[in-house]
Amino acid sequence: MAEPSAAEQRWLQAAQAFARRALPAREGPGRAAPAPVDAVLQCLRGAGGGDLPLGYSFISVSDLQHQQSMPCCSHLTWSTNEFKEWARQGQGALSMQSSLPRAYLILVGYLTDRRQEDKEKLVDGCLYVKDNTGIIPCEILHFELEWLESLFLFPSWAYIPQTDQGTVGYVEILMDPVPVNLLPKKVLDTIPVIYPAAAEPLLISRIPCKKRSKLNVAGELAKLSPLLCIHHKTFFFLFLKCFISAVGVPVLVRKPNQLSWHHVLQLGHRYIITGLSMSSLKKSGQRAFVTGVSSCLLPYCAKQVKEQPLDSAWQGESPQSASPEASVQFSDSSELGVEEERPGSTKESKIISYVGTVTKVLNAQAGLFELDNKVCLCLAYQQLLNSAHGLRPGACVKLVDVHLLQKPLVSFHFIVLGACLNSTVVLKSFSRLSTFYQPTVSSGNLYLKLLFRYNLGMPLYLWLVSLLETFEERFSCFFGCRRLLHSSVHQDRGAAEKFLVPLLQGMVSDREETRDIYNEMLAKRHQCPLQQYWTLDPPCQAPSLSKLCCMAKQKSWDNFCPSQLLSPSEAQHMGTQELNRRLAWSYCMLSAGSFQPRVILLGVLRVSSRSSSLHLQDKSSTLPCVISHKDGSPFANTALIGSLLQVEAYQLVVERFLRSDFPFWKQLANLEHVREKKNSVYVQFYFEDALVLQAPEVQIQEGPRSRNSSSLKKKDDGGSASELEIPEAKVLKLEDSRPNIERNESCQRDQSSTGRTSCISRLFLVTQKEGLMLRNYQLPREGNGEEQELQRSFQATVLWLGRPQFWSHPRKTANLPELEETNYHGEEGMTQQEALLLFMGRSLRWFPFLHLDGLYRFIVPHCSDLEVFDKLCFPPVPARFLSRSCCPMCLPVPDTWHLQHETWISCLTERQLAAGSVLTGMEQRISSIPEVLSNRASLWRSRFTGSLVSFPGEIVERTLCASPKNEKPSISLSLLQQKGSLLASDHSVKLSVSVALGSPVVLDVYIAAAYLQHLWGLLPGAKVLFQNLERKISRFHNVYCTYIASSCISIVSLPASHLPLPSSPAGEASSPSLMFLSNLQLHLQNVPQARILCHLSCVLTLSLQWVCSLCNSIFKEGKCTRHNPPCPSHIGVRQASARVLVEDGTGEALVLCRNQHVAAVLGLSLLEWEAVQNCVQSRGGVSIQHGEATGTACVEEPEDLIACYLRNLCRSPFICRPILLDFSLDRKPSKIPQPGLLAASRPKDKWRKT
Repeated sequence: MAEPSAAEQRWLQAAQAFARRALPAREGPGRAAPAPVDAVLQCLRGAGGGDLPLGYSFISVSDLQHQQSMPCCSHLTWSTNEFKEWARQGQGALSMQSSLPRAYLILVGYLTDRRQEDKEKLVDGCLYVKDNTGIIPCEILHFELEWLESLFLFPSWAYIPQTDQGTVGYVEILMDPVPVNLLPKKVLDTIPVIYPAAAEPLLISRIPCKKRSKLNVAGELAKLSPLLCIHHKTFFFLFLKCFISAVGVPVLVRKPNQLSWHHVLQLGHRYIITGLSMSSLKKSGQRAFVTGVSSCLLPYCAKQVKEQPLDSAWQGESPQSASPEASVQFSDSSELGVEEERPGSTKESKIISYVGTVTKVLNAQAGLFELDNKVCLCLAYQQLLNSAHGLRPGACVKLVDVHLLQKPLVSFHFIVLGACLNSTVVLKSFSRLSTFYQPTVSSGNLYLKLLFRYNLGMPLYLWLVSLLETFEERFSCFFGCRRLLHSSVHQDRGAAEKFLVPLLQGMVSDREETRDIYNEMLAKRHQCPLQQYWTLDPPCQAPSLSKLCCMAKQKSWDNFCPSQLLSPSEAQHMGTQELNRRLAWSYCMLSAGSFQPRVILLGVLRVSSRSSSLHLQDKSSTLPCVISHKDGSPFANTALIGSLLQVEAYQLVVERFLRSDFPFWKQLANLEHVREKKNSVYVQFYFEDALVLQAPEVQIQEGPRSRNSSSLKKKDDGGSASELEIPEAKVLKLEDSRPNIERNESCQRDQSSTGRTSCISRLFLVTQKEGLMLRNYQLPREGNGEEQELQRSFQATVLWLGRPQFWSHPRKTANLPELEETNYHGEEGMTQQEALLLFMGRSLRWFPFLHLDGLYRFIVPHCSDLEVFDKLCFPPVPARFLSRSCCPMCLPVPDTWHLQHETWISCLTERQLAAGSVLTGMEQRISSIPEVLSNRASLWRSRFTGSLVSFPGEIVERTLCASPKNEKPSISLSLLQQKGSLLASDHSVKLSVSVALGSPVVLDVYIAAAYLQHLWGLLPGAKVLFQNLERKISRFHNVYCTYIASSCISIVSLPASHLPLPSSPAGEASSPSLMFLSNLQLHLQNVPQARILCHLSCVLTLSLQWVCSLCNSIFKEGKCTRHNPPCPSHIGVRQASARVLVEDGTGEALVLCRNQHVAAVLGLSLLEWEAVQNCVQSRGGVSIQHGEATGTACVEEPEDLIACYLRNLCRSPFICRPILLDFSLDRKPSKIPQPGLLAASRPKDKWRKT
């Protein structure tokens, strides 16, 4: 024999080293024999035609698991062409997938069915490859019982790691392994057997089992159940039938050393099972043959068996004869039982067999796989104890007796094949594609837990899977999959389970039956959850926020009709500019029931320091939100930041912004005049209607409790850490007091345990809050004389309560020790100092939580300096201009400080109020709308300071109007406009606010369009608290308010879900009060709207004209009369006005009527009014005055019939009649001295026909 080459010697040395490390030594007589390297080398030479595979290297099980991170395969005896052909054939329908890469590795190990766990050998029915270094699961298509615990060379195999790189995979054995040593051959004697036809009557006999001896049963394998594990006991059933008939008997295999039979048994093959006894299953009453410790599984050979007659021990009462009709029918679906009746909707599933290729793993944990790009295979109703090994894209499976369900779910487009416990799933061939392994785990699997707990049918289960998949995809980046899908009997339920359980309980309340797995496998009449089904239309959905916004926008514009936004009686008198301005801003309010199916809102509560507003967020997008309390208190709980909320009662508001050029009102149906459409979507709800599914992960310091949790880094397009933030989960070290400092999350790792729990806190009361605005703050440390950009910020005036508190350990602060301590020290011991808090940068996130009359606590983490609050303060202006004692000190709030809401001042006890002197020196700052409207100087001086007012009210109307031309926008307002507002800069919003809906007392509030980008929820019906509005009086002595830089708005209560749009600021909820004209002078301020029963004395003036819709010039004979420059408009708008004098016996008043009210005053019907207007159009206009001579009112021909008609009509006795008049006060001056000037809203004739 020739000497080996140097390369061969090195290879042999590596082989010997591998054998010593990985292969156990054989035990010889008296001492251990050397490692079986010689036998392995001999086996390699035999496989390679006498040559050693020098191009291959040995790999141990441990190295395979920890070093091989990608799928690979090894074919020891194949040439390159053979491998390429094998890989090409494996692609099939998945041509886009790459084939398994070839690795030149040699795998040698023992095949076993036992694994070691906690120093105990466990048998779970799976096969493993093991050596001295480790053990790894394996799947094999052909297996023999003699192979157990024998050493094998695996010439062709594939290693498939898991998708999760932190866990190991498994081995697919592609070809039969080659034994390293010769396997012993068993010599079988003649075996006495009975056949199923003779054994089946024994199962229904009444002879006690203890009188019977062991039996050997021979038959053909007709059914093979999956491996099941119940109460930590693993077992399976097999069914042997006669060779010439369908008579069969069930056999229960439950001994650990016999579970490996499951890998040997093949449908249609003939077997002998020895040592069987009979047993009755307690729960179901079914009887079956059961294997014993000495039972064996043997292949059937007719030459080695003889039929055994039943001895006297088996002869008891005469058993019933078994006929083919009474025997178990395994593939006939005609005898399926009825589990539940649903008239007109229940369908029967068909039982079929199918062979297909796995093309996609739809959801491994849910047991869903795609076959042949068209069929969904559901294995969830089986336990899949082998973790679905081998079910990768490209693998071929054979399905026997599976249920065919067509469209079980409306939104599910696949035909579903469901495998119950009576079905058999056989892996025919392994995949040749390079795909990872996605394991199916039974323990802690929420899909399977809910499936078995509620005994779900296929439609409900598929709906459950879709909800869970969406839930996990949306929120796993916030909490992790394990926390979301956590399921434990002994611990609290996870977020997903909290979300799904109430939905499932509502769906299966009438289906209380539990699943009987034994009857499902053994009963002659097949019963299982897949037997009957119906097409389920899901009752609800939980789409992503991005999808929800798209759905809301689509529904909003689908239902959009410009003509519905304006009443025809108003629109027909509007010019083009006013008409399009009134259409520029509208809203659509949607609820959960507005969608089909209804939408459940899910989102993580976040706060944005960029917009200073609350948001709900998921992976896809963010949704601004407005949260209120039903008792009217503002939402201020900072501990909920980072919580996962579920809301089913909400209002989804779509603000619609329209740019259009409608020429006149009759063209509103023509949407071609819409030039641009934009949207803004937000949601508003009451916190009482929200369910907290998942709280933030880390909450430190119960007192003072710092509700911090880590910021979410950028996960997707939906948002980033710079936009949406929650306070840190781990308290950061306070390094700098300047705003906008960068977070340094690594600094906390070096903190001691004392440093992690120590902090400084201080209690304060908010006495005033201003709105968000660009301000020119220059902090003392940054004031270097250079001009700086304006910073978006807000400020609040607070009152410090007590002294700063030092907390070295967590403790509770429910008793507010700052207020309690003054009970002993007296009023002198209470430190009440006013301060002006400046919020900039990331501290802007506290804006939606900070509210008037709220008690809050600042928490300074990792700090022990009790003077930290004083050290950061500075005077608002230089001391040479203003004494320090005259103005509160300014405190810029650092980014790392945490804000915690404690309570409201209204919730304090009398003892706390008296002890802390909280109300000492505090004036009532909130007024009422009648007080704001009051124009009496004495009341004004006593109630208000300067021109700023604060008051609550309910919005009854929202109108977009033009900004006053004499007001120039401020620089900060212009910058806000540049940063993005969906409304034009020359627009303002007028909010008509009253004490309550239907109240006649209305106050108008004007807000510039640029401010609206930070204001949500300003809808009719909403109750709002206005703070620091500027009160103004017009030149006609009308009182109104404007929103300025220091103003702030808080939503106190949400509007009703179905609020009717009022036609006037006062609304239609109640009729105005009836009064006399003599009382108007005494109630000019408090009665802006009223009703009088009066007599119409005469018509003083009447004016009918047509004006151009573009330039408001006279429109005559179908064209505008403006010539310099010429107007291109060909559309006119009719306008009418009249002044009438009324009296009621107590006084007189002048009434101004416009447009449609003029027709009511003149007593003209609709057709008569239209005829008059058409006559006026030909001449442009007609004007009539009381007491004028004929032909002097305007330049008209003496024979002008329309002017004569109107003049005669105004003089006729028909006009002078009793009327019921609804009016509003108008203080505009008039040349006719009257007790009051009234504007008619609804004049009504008082005559009644008898």
